[in-house]
Order: sequence, then structure tokens, then C-alpha cells
Amino acid sequence: MKRTLTLAVCLAIAIAPMAAIAQSATLPATAPAAGNALTPNPEQGHTLSYTCQGCHGVTGYKNAYPNYHVPKIGGQSAAYLTQALTEYRQGKRTHPTMQAQASSFSDQDIADLAAYLSTLK
Repeated sequence: MKRTLTLAVCLAIAIAPMAAIAQSATLPATAPAAGNALTPNPEQGHTLSYTCQGCHGVTGYKNAYPNYHVPKIGGQSAAYLTQALTEYRQGKRTHPTMQAQASSFSDQDIADLAAYLSTLK
């Protein structure tokens, strides 16, 4: 009995972190609660935007799909940018590169990026 209990405890300890990771990875991203409004930080958004420049900062650049021009994101409204990045992160917009980028962003990261990018001309 003691050996069975010890084995069960070891398995529970080993499996619990993996279950928590799997559960958090499958939960849909949500907007912050109404009482927890984000304060966008454009300086942090500037830091985060370095990966955006690889495609969105090159005039006339086309991605792997030859007929798809990369859209201009500088100067777009913060609301539009927030919605677009959130929808890529949630899988509602389908573009493999953008989904991969957005999946790494938190709600705060998205708010920061949108605040910075919306100030560009």
C-alpha cells in the first residue's frame, strides 16, 4: 500500500505542472477585465516592434505569397491594430507568420505595440 501511495504521489507531482501548461496553452486569449484596464506604453511598444520592421518596414515588400503585399501598419489606429493582433493571436485571422508573432504577445504587449505603431507616419 505504501509503495502504491508513493507512486501515486510522484505521478501527481510530475503530471500537475504539465496539465497546468497544457490547460493554459489551450485557453483562448481574452481581453482584460473591465477593472483592469491596460496602460499602453509606447516606449515598450517601440522595443517590441523590431520584429515588425522585417516585413512591414520594407517598401514594396511582398511575403511568400506573391500577390499579397504586406500592409502598412505605421499610423493605423490603435484600436485597429489591437483588434488585428488579438484576432491573429486567437486564430480568427489566418496568416501563419502573423499568428506566430501574435501568439507570443500578451494583452499588454499588444496595447504597447498599438500605442507605438499608431504614432508613426
